[in-house]
Amino acid sequence: MEELQHECGIAALYYLPGRAERSSVWPGDPDQLSRLMPRMLLDLQNRGQLAAGMTSYHPQRDQLLDTYKEVGTVIEAFRLNHPHKYTSIMEEYAGRAAIGHTRYATCGATDRRYAQPFERRHGCKWKWFAFAFNGQLTNFTELRRQLLANHDYHLTRNNDTEVILHYIAHELRGDDRPDLIRVFSRLAQKFDGAYNIVFLNALGDMVVLRDPLGLRPLCYALDGPVFAAASESVALQNLGFRHIQSLQPGELILIHNGELTLHQYASSGRSAHCFFEWVYFANVASTLDERSVYLTRARLGEELARQERALQRVPLDPADTIVVPVPDTGKAAADAMAFALGLRSVEGLIRNRYVGRTFIEGDNRADKVRLKFTPLREVLSGKRVLLVEDSIVRSTTLKSLLHHLRQQGGAREIHVRVACPPIIAPCFYGIDMSTVGELFAPRFLRGPSPTWEEQQAMAQELGADSLLYLPVEAVARCIGLPPDKLCLACVTAHYPTPSGQQLYQLAVRRRECPGANGRTYEQPDLTDRLPSVPSTHPH
Repeated sequence: MEELQHECGIAALYYLPGRAERSSVWPGDPDQLSRLMPRMLLDLQNRGQLAAGMTSYHPQRDQLLDTYKEVGTVIEAFRLNHPHKYTSIMEEYAGRAAIGHTRYATCGATDRRYAQPFERRHGCKWKWFAFAFNGQLTNFTELRRQLLANHDYHLTRNNDTEVILHYIAHELRGDDRPDLIRVFSRLAQKFDGAYNIVFLNALGDMVVLRDPLGLRPLCYALDGPVFAAASESVALQNLGFRHIQSLQPGELILIHNGELTLHQYASSGRSAHCFFEWVYFANVASTLDERSVYLTRARLGEELARQERALQRVPLDPADTIVVPVPDTGKAAADAMAFALGLRSVEGLIRNRYVGRTFIEGDNRADKVRLKFTPLREVLSGKRVLLVEDSIVRSTTLKSLLHHLRQQGGAREIHVRVACPPIIAPCFYGIDMSTVGELFAPRFLRGPSPTWEEQQAMAQELGADSLLYLPVEAVARCIGLPPDKLCLACVTAHYPTPSGQQLYQLAVRRRECPGANGRTYEQPDLTDRLPSVPSTHPH
């Protein structure tokens, strides 16, 4: 509900030659396959709305690789509301292979120069490449420093995508065509963090890879000669693919000379899938690593119901107690919770789906809430409301919403139930919450688990009658994966990579330093100005 933003979504398409079977997904001209890319990116729009783009490959075109990208949503960038302009774009960038991207900025500016894919042109076809990237390199600052210190490099953007471009280009140097599996194996030894990459060169070689920890989701499918990959399964399912599989951590798909092969390019010894994908980010229709997002959120709601019955803090009288989801990510949990408690789940808040981005820019949270949500007074007036929220990160929007529910909706009581543990630590792997100071919960907590008293202090700050979070241990149960296969860093402060843990210590120390503003991973080394903090600091 707080409009937390994700780094981005990636997609890939390839028409494999020499396959006799036909494709029901794309039975048309192989050289027009790239026309499917905007449709795929629409289904990844939840992962980024600032820019969208694609690079296509066509062996009979002067521009063997050609990149189109613009600032805006997929509809805006590809001019989908202007049929003639959209058709012109699709004709100019037609190809039998393509990679695509939707962007939100957790690093760097928001102008077109930062939109992806990034393309590096070269006279040698295997050195001419484009790529798109989903995630965040936690050691981006150190990698950037190494480039600037050890080589005659000049970097024009302050983001990890340009750093990755230069590292790939460096691996492709020399007179002999390199083995792309070895290229990305060597890069895996240098990169720390989350990095799913789609890569395409002017020979028509494609690489689709998932980082060694599998922090961000990535899936793929084949339908006859048509191969596709995307950050989420819904983008493939809606094209008509049936047998969709998750790429495993440290795996890559290589398409070389028109042949597709699967390889293990790196190993970490463990996986660390981001639990927040299931709780908040992913499309509710997606399946990530064979776990349904919808069913996971429903189980989170069932956990909320069990907790509610056990604690008995609120009367559960069906006559005057209702469950209301915060649209849209809270709905599956709210419905399941209400059913388990024998209460009605009602849409007491209606989201305005037609408010464009322009109208909700700025810092006035109350205005944003009034524009985006309409409380139904006929449903809420005089009721005891169990308001189900997917998570609380900064709390500012939720506070305005609670005030709106009381003033406009006439709710008698509002009890906030959160289908997630307290967010106590930043994310350095591609979610836009990189500092401790912006988080709500750490200001109230004194231990690893919130007490009833601490949660009620939070409720008072928010303007709620009560507040309850789910415990950390409930998350793994609901997803159906062991805790050691998940990244739970934002709710435990235990990070799965060394640079992530170091950034957390820096973030805690920066919180005490006047003038240390901005995202943690974009800052210069502030060590000399930062007070020391024990490594066992609870938050």
